[in-house]
Amino acid sequence: MRWVALFAFLMWMTVAVSPVDAADRWETLQAIHWVENPNNSPTPGAHGELGAYQFRRTTWFSYTRKPFEYARERAHADEVAVMHYEWLKRGFEKSGMEATPYLIALAWNAGLNAALGGRAPRVSHNYATRVTNIVESLKLRTAQSGQE
Repeated sequence: MRWVALFAFLMWMTVAVSPVDAADRWETLQAIHWVENPNNSPTPGAHGELGAYQFRRTTWFSYTRKPFEYARERAHADEVAVMHYEWLKRGFEKSGMEATPYLIALAWNAGLNAALGGRAPRVSHNYATRVTNIVESLKLRTAQSGQE
């Protein structure tokens, strides 16, 4: 039931975004969550990251004035995740690049400037590959359930 609520929220946040883009966003954010914090641990990460998407304090406050502790609550984290995803997407598009799940994940992990400048470390490329594999699995699962 929680995934249905998340999907409904992300679809609701789809202002001027095509259904295909919204599905890519949902799948990419779900994959990022599964790589970052699959068990929804409330314990901060090694660098103080919190929540489903393991936000750092500076990223969190780039999008909201809500207390950083709210990053542990999925609804608040989802709101910020959608805004961050859209910001990353716009950054790639302004540079003439398609915002693929791989590039979004790369920038999520290494930062937009590192991803755009080709300076993302190997660990970030491995992260982006893991996220992309999950996205493809989610797309396959969705396609298969639509055929049944």
